[in-house]
Amino acid sequence: MENFTYYNPTKLHFGRDVVSDLGQSAVQYGRKALLIYGKGSIKENGIYDQVVQQLKNHDIDFIEYSGIKSNPVVDDVDAAVEKARAFKADMVIAVGGGSVVDSGKAMALTIPSELNAWDFYSKKAKPKQSLPLLTVLTLAATGTEMNPVAVLQNHETGQKLGLVNPLMYPAHSFLDPENTFTVNRKYTAYGIADLVAHSLEAYFGVGDASLSDKIVTSIIREAIDYGPPLLDNLKNYDLRAKIMYAATLALNGLTNNGRVSGDWGVHALGHEMSLLFDVPHGASLTIAYPAWLKFHKDRLNDRIAELGKELFDVDTADATIQELERFFNKIETPIRLSDIDLNNKSNKDELLNSMNKNQAQGIHHKLTDEDRAELLRLMAD
Repeated sequence: MENFTYYNPTKLHFGRDVVSDLGQSAVQYGRKALLIYGKGSIKENGIYDQVVQQLKNHDIDFIEYSGIKSNPVVDDVDAAVEKARAFKADMVIAVGGGSVVDSGKAMALTIPSELNAWDFYSKKAKPKQSLPLLTVLTLAATGTEMNPVAVLQNHETGQKLGLVNPLMYPAHSFLDPENTFTVNRKYTAYGIADLVAHSLEAYFGVGDASLSDKIVTSIIREAIDYGPPLLDNLKNYDLRAKIMYAATLALNGLTNNGRVSGDWGVHALGHEMSLLFDVPHGASLTIAYPAWLKFHKDRLNDRIAELGKELFDVDTADATIQELERFFNKIETPIRLSDIDLNNKSNKDELLNSMNKNQAQGIHHKLTDEDRAELLRLMAD
């Protein structure tokens, strides 16, 4: 087992009506908040009213920035930062899914500085401070509500990059499974796929960590056991709660203990699809992961087979990959480029060029240009 330090300062509020704790949590940080959210669904389902009432009850003034896209862009972050600086915001409150929370992290990091967000993502500058971030989650997927990671796109540079910094941990995150009731079947499935992918990323890290393996497979089993019935009963509180909790545990650092991080090559490949073609994040992962496993089948044969034994009671790497694809089919997420109409030569050439330009690869299992060409073939076949 590898040495590790586990630290997670986020205070998680989980369960029915936990948003009622938002005001008393926020007021300890000041009286002026930047409130951000997506395209307005929170106004239709009542979550916006709950949050605003909490702020008013505790005399917290606020300004809003809305319209955060499902694949967040640096332009939104910089525009919101400008408003927040003029307002002299004390904190950021992000209400939404992973894209909103990731944007909130970038904003909270950038507001106290004199820089633009991309200066941090491009490693031109190192963050020195951050405003407190409070999140109200409306989608179970990315796990960003309890980790120090955020992804951002820059269409001007043609990049989608992640940033990891301990200053990006949310101070408080509020998770009420009822706030995910209005997420449609498709995006609920994408969230399930995302939590499975995060768990697998940890599993393929370096190091012998048997307990962490058991945590990983238990999280994925939650997705396998409760994901499909949830898709047929989207307003079942208990099923929503199980998936929401699993998504948080999949990427709050717990699964990496005893390892040297994980291997994020699949995310790197998926990010290129989202950057170029606005493919939903979860959909990109269920296309890339089977291909990645097939590509590494000889190198990681025993490790993949062990995973299959724990998850599906099968004995070979090939059977494991087949069962994983069968699960993705069961939750109706794509597993080939043709499933999202990206299998023509022009799209594949554009995708490969972008993968090579941005050197899409993992932390441990490095990829060459030739490797990426083979992975693209496997995503297409």
